[in-house]
Amino acid sequence: MNDTQIRIQATPFDPFAEQDELRRGQPQIGALVAFVGLMRDLNQGADIRAMTLEHYPGMTERALAAIADEARRRWPLEGIRILHRVGRLEPEDPIVLVAVTSRHRGDAFRACELIIDYLKTDAPFWKKEHTEHGERWVEARDSDGSAKDRWRNEG
Repeated sequence: MNDTQIRIQATPFDPFAEQDELRRGQPQIGALVAFVGLMRDLNQGADIRAMTLEHYPGMTERALAAIADEARRRWPLEGIRILHRVGRLEPEDPIVLVAVTSRHRGDAFRACELIIDYLKTDAPFWKKEHTEHGERWVEARDSDGSAKDRWRNEG
């Protein structure tokens, strides 16, 4: 089917319903691998009460489409679904869903991991944490860049 769906939205989503919709009616699919990122209540030693996510409309969707295209270039995939929340989130809220379907599990696992690794570095999202001591912007982590770099020689 080679279906790619990308959504940026302020409203909550149900990760399980999204995964079921992605694979339903496609008996050729042998694997569905998903990553769901959740909002934590603690970061860098501070209690996080809420977080506000911002993005650059249009540019963000293009960046996510390019990431999905890179995964499709490397592996034979049946479907990709990338959902990312923006706006205000609270602890335990799902922030991001990356779901990948393929005929074989290895392709789905690797593609899902590549997509989330690239998303963390290449998609224009900004996070502001709301703590008991005020607000702060979240800086990029070196570990995210390292996770993406390891894909250079694979695939």
